[in-house]
Amino acid sequence: MNSPLLDKSLDFATQIVLFYEEFSKAKKDTTIVKQLLRSATSVGANINEAIYGSSKAGFISKLHISLKETGESIYWLSLLKKTNLIEYDFDNLLSLAEEIKRMLIASLNTAKESKK
Repeated sequence: MNSPLLDKSLDFATQIVLFYEEFSKAKKDTTIVKQLLRSATSVGANINEAIYGSSKAGFISKLHISLKETGESIYWLSLLKKTNLIEYDFDNLLSLAEEIKRMLIASLNTAKESKK
């Protein structure tokens, strides 16, 4: 199945996994980065479940979870950027997360409209 949203979420998760690996090498406390890793990888996993779900209600529910996880990822990325614990291109990651958030909102609005 060709899904730009799923592709973007996979790219995002991949970049976060690579960031996590780099951050871990810096010998800093990884508590916040582990939270980011969990939320960022959950985005795509829930989108995947939504796509292959069995009902419209399930689809909408999983996309809502993805939206919440995207928001959480944006929070953790913003916090990490603000702390300056490591030099990294957080703006690129934040931009990708914001793009995914907009796509999720549009998908949810479309799904809810077609449900009526």
